[in-house]
Amino acid sequence: MSLRTKKKGKQDGVQRYQCNECRKKFRAKRNTKKREAVLWKEYSSGKQTLKELSESYGKSHVWVRKLLERTNVPLPRELAPQATIIVADTTFWGRSYGVCVFRSWDLKQNLWWGEVASERVAHYHYGCKILEDKGWTFSAAVIDGRRGLANVFKDIPVQVCHFHQLHTVTKYLTKRPRTEAGKELRVLALTLTKTNETTFSKALVDYENKWKSFLEEKTIILGLNRPQYTHKKVRSALRSLKTNLYNLFTYQRYPSLNIPNTTNTIDGYFASVKKKIAAHHGLRRDRRYKLISQLLKGDGD
Repeated sequence: MSLRTKKKGKQDGVQRYQCNECRKKFRAKRNTKKREAVLWKEYSSGKQTLKELSESYGKSHVWVRKLLERTNVPLPRELAPQATIIVADTTFWGRSYGVCVFRSWDLKQNLWWGEVASERVAHYHYGCKILEDKGWTFSAAVIDGRRGLANVFKDIPVQVCHFHQLHTVTKYLTKRPRTEAGKELRVLALTLTKTNETTFSKALVDYENKWKSFLEEKTIILGLNRPQYTHKKVRSALRSLKTNLYNLFTYQRYPSLNIPNTTNTIDGYFASVKKKIAAHHGLRRDRRYKLISQLLKGDGD
C-alpha cells in the first residue's frame, strides 16, 4: 500500500482505499475481477445455485447476484473461417423461448447461436448469412427436416436427421399404430438407419401399391362439401418419408465427406446445457440467455 493511500473499510468483501491528498475512495479491481470470474464459473459450469454460493462465501444472495450481474460473458474463441460440415438445430425452453445453434461437425464447436420465439426458416437464413460474411463455407449441412429448411443450404449436400424423421413418423402413427397399414409403415421407417436409398425407395413403392385402396379411402362428413381422407395420419407419415427421401441418404452419396446421418452432436450438447440450466429455476430472460451463451461457447465445461 502506498503512503499516499490508506485503508478505508471493505465493500462486497473487497478492501477499499482512500487517497490522502484528494480523499477519493477506490478499491482493488484486480481482486474483484478474479473473484467475479471464479464465482461465475461456479454458477454456470458448476451448477451452484445462489443459495449454495451465498452459503459457501458467507454472503447474502443479494451480494452473489450483484457480482454475477457485473460479470460479462467473454466472447468465444475466434476460429479461423474454413470449410466445415454444419449441424443446425433449435431447442426450446417452454413454448415461446428457444435458441437456434449452428455447430461445426468437424471442429466440435458452436459457431453461432441466437434467441428465437419460434422455429422459422428465416432464423437459419440469418445464421447462415452471418457465418458466410465472416468467411465460413459449408461443405454439407445436417438438419432436422423442417419444411423449407433444405432450401437454406440448396447449393450443398443436405442430410436430414434420421432420428428427427422417425420422430415425425411416430408423431403421426404413435408407437402403437391401430391399423395394419400403420404398423407396417412404422416397421418400415424403423429400418431407415440400417438400409440404403435403393432398398428403402423400393420398399416405399411396394408399400404404397399394397395399401393404395386403404390410403385413398374417403369418408363423408356432415357439413363439409367434399369427402375427406379417412386415414390422414398414415398418409401424412408416408408423405413425410417420400418428401425427405432424397435427403435421408445424402451421407451415403458422399462417403468422402463423412457426413453424419443425425444431429446427435448438437442434441447431446443441448441436453448438457438444459441439465445445467435446470439448476437455476425462474431465471429472467436476459439472465438465462447470458448463462446459455456461457455454456454454448464451450469454455470451462
